[in-house]
Amino acid sequence: MISFQRDRRPGTWNLPSPAEAPGTRRAFTLLLLNLILYSNESESSMTKYIDKKEAQLNLYIKFLKERLFFEPGSAILHYNLGLAYSHKALIDEAISELKQAIECDPNLPQAYVNLGGLYLQKEEPAMCIEANLKALEIDPDFGAAHSNLAFGYMQQGDLEKAVQHGKRAFELMPDSPQAYNLLATAYLESEQNEAAAEISRRMIEANHKYATAYHNLALALNAMNKPEEAAQHLRKAKELGYAVEAE
Repeated sequence: MISFQRDRRPGTWNLPSPAEAPGTRRAFTLLLLNLILYSNESESSMTKYIDKKEAQLNLYIKFLKERLFFEPGSAILHYNLGLAYSHKALIDEAISELKQAIECDPNLPQAYVNLGGLYLQKEEPAMCIEANLKALEIDPDFGAAHSNLAFGYMQQGDLEKAVQHGKRAFELMPDSPQAYNLLATAYLESEQNEAAAEISRRMIEANHKYATAYHNLALALNAMNKPEEAAQHLRKAKELGYAVEAE
């Protein structure tokens, strides 16, 4: 029987700043931080592009810190600074700003979700779970919070709760590859292989080039003692660029 490696990498959520958050005096417009996209540019051109984005991010952080000097009680400014720090992988600084955002306005579910995501990066699932449960107290249908909870519970080995929140996240965000992958992984970890195969086939029907879905389907079929069919889907995943290695 073929052996496979499972993709257990957590996803990240890039939640925008709320246009108007309860408890703030006025809206603050978030200067969008564009993600770096892969392109066919030369290495030199890409380096220049990255340097330019880094300079823009540093300028944005400076701007936010200056604004906070005059508006220290602004939840939105603290929230945006937390996001900016997270883009620079300054995890502790980002956590500090998100906590301050929550102190200024405890009704920002986005802040709790991003805080929980940062705790996942620090491999502190209990803190992630606590933050995202608070987000659900404010907004029970916040899909990103359910998704973070699925991953946090999976890290703790509570697969029943991981599946529960994974299913709810996928219900709320059916087009989200991240929500799908977390649910498929939760099914696989809990040995619900038929459910993992079913949801993977659904994702493949929606997107025939979704390499992760082929890989998860291969995992499920392999566990169901269907090695030939599993190998077929594994080859497809590799053809589409999914990097997998035999254990």
